[in-house]
Amino acid sequence: MSAAPDLHTAAPDAAVRSALAVDVKGVEKVFPNGVRALERIDFDVRDGEFVTLLGPSGCGKSTLLRLIAGLLPPSAGAVSLQAQGGGPRRLAFVFQHPTLMPWASLLRNVRLPLDLAGVARGEADRRVRAALDLVGLSEFERVYPRELSGGMQMRASIARALVTEPRLLLMDEPFGALDEITRNRLDRDIRELWARQRLTVVFVTHSIYEAVFLSTRVAVMSARPGRILHQVAIDEPHPRTEAFRVSQRFAAHCAQLSALLAGQR
Repeated sequence: MSAAPDLHTAAPDAAVRSALAVDVKGVEKVFPNGVRALERIDFDVRDGEFVTLLGPSGCGKSTLLRLIAGLLPPSAGAVSLQAQGGGPRRLAFVFQHPTLMPWASLLRNVRLPLDLAGVARGEADRRVRAALDLVGLSEFERVYPRELSGGMQMRASIARALVTEPRLLLMDEPFGALDEITRNRLDRDIRELWARQRLTVVFVTHSIYEAVFLSTRVAVMSARPGRILHQVAIDEPHPRTEAFRVSQRFAAHCAQLSALLAGQR
């Protein structure tokens, strides 16, 4: 096997030189029932990175993602999204389940954020069709969610996020409920979208294999209360193919992340 990657390296140089997108300083989260979910989180994300939060169940990965999204307030510390192009940074959130409206066509489901924002119908439909094309669903705009497979429903959920033209995409275990074949295919797809759209992505998973395949950097979290204990660069080229999944480098990254997670139990 080739030499093991350095566990404690920072993000690759290109990411280090890029602009700051997300800045989390001294963040803690204690819920009203007294559960301390997060403790002393210092974390940042640079433009163009694909950063994955990896840790044991219940460690606060999803809580941290929701704090970044502004869906939850921190109990201490601060979370800031850096401005972009003179205005606020646009973000979108993809949840664990597609949460599509069963009575609405795919086009109407994906158009929902634009309808809520008051975007003119012609412009909204143009953006919806562009987003559906990006996720490979351009032929299904009149189909209802019940007529789609689980993987296709998740693609629709991603299209609904992309239709707002975000620069920051937050994803909370979006493929966890899917079979392995579908999950691997969607991992390839989201990695391609990240590269093509020049997105910044923060992704939550408990799968070591998924984290290694997707990420430019993996933040390893401790058991609750969650803290970020290690940040590991996955300094591998794009595109990442199925050949990468069976390579010695992939196995080495997986083995080292597994060792780090084992130390949290």
